[in-house]
Amino acid sequence: MLYPVILAGGSGTRLWPLSRKSKPKQVQPFIDKESLILKTYKRLRRGFEAKQIYVVTNENQLESIKKELKVLPAENYLLEPVKRNTGPAFALAATYLLQKDKDGIIVLINTDHYVKNETEFVRVLKLSEKTVVKYPDHLVLVGINPTYAETGYGYIKMGSQKTKFGKDEVFNVEGFKEKPDFKTAQKYLRSWEYLWNPTWVMGRCDTYLSLYKKYQSKSYKNLEKIQKAIGTRNEKIVLKREFQAIEPISIDYAILEKNKKMLVIPADLGVWADIGHWRTVKDILSFRENDNVVKGQHIAHDSQGNLIYSLTGKLVATAGVKNMIIVETEDAILVCPKERAQDVKKIVEELEKRGMKKYL
Repeated sequence: MLYPVILAGGSGTRLWPLSRKSKPKQVQPFIDKESLILKTYKRLRRGFEAKQIYVVTNENQLESIKKELKVLPAENYLLEPVKRNTGPAFALAATYLLQKDKDGIIVLINTDHYVKNETEFVRVLKLSEKTVVKYPDHLVLVGINPTYAETGYGYIKMGSQKTKFGKDEVFNVEGFKEKPDFKTAQKYLRSWEYLWNPTWVMGRCDTYLSLYKKYQSKSYKNLEKIQKAIGTRNEKIVLKREFQAIEPISIDYAILEKNKKMLVIPADLGVWADIGHWRTVKDILSFRENDNVVKGQHIAHDSQGNLIYSLTGKLVATAGVKNMIIVETEDAILVCPKERAQDVKKIVEELEKRGMKKYL
């Protein structure tokens, strides 16, 4: 059986001031009135039962996520005692699910993705599951056919064709490419070999854990102790002690860039985006680049291409303002050029440095 695992422990610092530690981006509504995690859950429910879907999060975010996912069974939450990035989070989920289902297949799902064609999304996940069943010692990735020269995403380079299911082709993964400069991104767009990498990783639980043992042997010993404690009265104590001893590392660096047995399925989802910062929100919601995207009250004079979120009911008026992000909450106002959206994270780092906890 396939178990989609939603990773929901991030803080979303590039989406400050709406995303905060107490209410991070996954429980906030950026695209419409539904939170990102609720949209992710509903997308998965189009093809999977509630009992198959798991959420990995932490104690600080658990209650706010439960309010969003009222129908998800309580036993389908897996709690990280501390943040250790995507590699250990996925390994922890695989450890628990292997106890439940020795033939279980797991797929990593992020909460901050926008998918227009949800029917195709589910179909591709089912196709990936079929691929894992055929090649149980491989990890299977989904790659997104790029629609423009994006410099903010990583890319998967496809190799030779491995197999076919009807018209759907499955390729070997030749390698990964970091976020490219614009000229390189244009080259990738012209070539059929390169796909955006949303980090949708699928594989058997035992296969993933065997790779963790191979490439992260020290941390795997901690996972073994956790596995032995599952179902015992010491489970929570052992989990807390051993998980915080695991090295924080992304799944990309922990496994994907080292493993040779990987396949990728190209997907065309209409529109796909990683909602990592405010510019992405603007791009998803605007029909044309010069459109103003507004949430709240706004009066504009000679103002184009702006994202304006006023969450307090105050009127925001702009004159001669172009390509800006303006976000206003009860206690903070963010103003920055659209092309500097990535730098919002640095504001949060400065708030941390100054000890201004009320704004975090």
